[in-house]
Amino acid sequence: MTRRAFLSLIAALLLSSLTLQAGSAPIRARTGMVVSQSDIASQVGFQVIKSGGNAIDAAVATAFALAVTHPTAGNIGGGGFLVYREGTGAATSYDFREKAPAGATPEMWLKDGKYDFDLHHNSHRSVGVPGTVAGLHMAWKEKGTKPWKDLVQPAVVLARDGFEVSHGLARSLSGMLDEFKRYPASLAQFSRNGQPYQAGELLKQPDLARTLQRIADQGPAGFYEGETADLLEKEMKANGGLITRADLKAYQARKRDVVRGTYRGHEIIGMAPPSSGGIGVITMLNILEGYDLKANGYGSVKNLHLITESMRRAFADRAQYIGDPDFVTNIPVDRLISKEYGETLRKTISPTKASKSSPTTFTWPTESQETTHLSVVDAQRNAVSLTYTLEYGYGSRIVVPGAGFLLNNEMGDFNAGPGLTNEQGLVGTPPNLAQVGKRMLSSMSPTIVTKDGKLLMVTGSPGGRTIINTVLMTILNVIDFGMNAQEAVDAGRMHHQWLPDRLSVERFGFSADSLNALRAMGHTVSEAGGQGVAEVIVLNQKDDMLEGGMDRRAPDGGAAGK
Repeated sequence: MTRRAFLSLIAALLLSSLTLQAGSAPIRARTGMVVSQSDIASQVGFQVIKSGGNAIDAAVATAFALAVTHPTAGNIGGGGFLVYREGTGAATSYDFREKAPAGATPEMWLKDGKYDFDLHHNSHRSVGVPGTVAGLHMAWKEKGTKPWKDLVQPAVVLARDGFEVSHGLARSLSGMLDEFKRYPASLAQFSRNGQPYQAGELLKQPDLARTLQRIADQGPAGFYEGETADLLEKEMKANGGLITRADLKAYQARKRDVVRGTYRGHEIIGMAPPSSGGIGVITMLNILEGYDLKANGYGSVKNLHLITESMRRAFADRAQYIGDPDFVTNIPVDRLISKEYGETLRKTISPTKASKSSPTTFTWPTESQETTHLSVVDAQRNAVSLTYTLEYGYGSRIVVPGAGFLLNNEMGDFNAGPGLTNEQGLVGTPPNLAQVGKRMLSSMSPTIVTKDGKLLMVTGSPGGRTIINTVLMTILNVIDFGMNAQEAVDAGRMHHQWLPDRLSVERFGFSADSLNALRAMGHTVSEAGGQGVAEVIVLNQKDDMLEGGMDRRAPDGGAAGK
């Protein structure tokens, strides 16, 4: 058995132990809660709440701590989105998605007219201008209450003094060792002189600590200007990358209106473009609202078919319409999230037969997996849903020499090139082609759900294009099937993204009979390991208790609250 096959088997066995257990109890708290993919980072965030900070303060501290303790996705060299809802009901969002640097063109991934995957995803040219520091600072400046330096300093200490390597992180770093060997600074940061770290050893990151200290002392200028900017530009120039000091200094995060929908009397608050997540989730919910999923039964063939068809349609619209709204000015957001449009799409779904996806049409007959998410709720029921990423696990795998942080390979989220859409899943539609200063399309789906004007649920997940569908299923699990936070996280997941025309399901997540029945309806079904790593908080409104659902598909996660 190959190493990859062995790891896949272990993942499948772990997943089966999650999805087949009954009565999973969530972690409960009243005064506040933080759920993330790092127990250490969750504890850092909750201490901020405990000391009087609000949900934004806690989210900022957690995110910076994740950049130290969860290097596969936590970052200052990437970007993402934050959805914030105040306990009083007002909601807004912050877009700190990476941007294309100067020199970017729609054809930049083509060599002799042919698409070059490695150039697109595995090179210095795949690095977008990072947005995390600017976005976290913007959210803090508008909504935070604690001093900025106090929120970044715990991450400085973790990087400078080190933290104990967990078994999960040791396995992860060991598995990346060959990749890191291509980049001396990466190898130096994440190995002991070329040897893998062992669980229990102390991981110190002094270069990262100095960069974080500059951010703590100077705010965004400590990252986008001065020594950090010099080091990043030097790395780009030496290796054919495009990012310059001018690109860094020009970067700005954006405050955006949220997108809002409803589902069975609940309000859905999601992220607007350039994330496709909010539109995608609401579109699918509008389609599914016309069916009695609860009566059909959780995991029934009928429900799995209907959910799959809603996914197929939402992802086709994603490819056709959605991109950076600063460049694509005709995104029909209101139409895509309308009940009328959901009804129109619903009428194109056969109850007994799978549709067929095609790259030549977006009409219907009569994304790396390594992102990370954190959810936060404070005592005043202010809520944060924050998803950010480096794209691949450890991003480009490139640590900036002397600065200690990993660079993203987020330019890989731009479409491959004009007109390259094919049945294998390559997409070349115009809205998401690379342009200077443009933010690449994302599937990140930080989402907040309310009921009767009060907070009900905070949800989100990593997982590339699967994010949208993972978030959808956590919402369905809570609203339609009455699951608690942990049950909603543990339940089986599936994914369809229009092209390729394939339904991917978690192995052991659903019965073999159900999957065979789907195949008989015309679905191409493939079984895989775990999908996403959802971090969910549900407010039990009756008891005013927060319930945390921590996804055990990945190691080291934690929920902290009291």
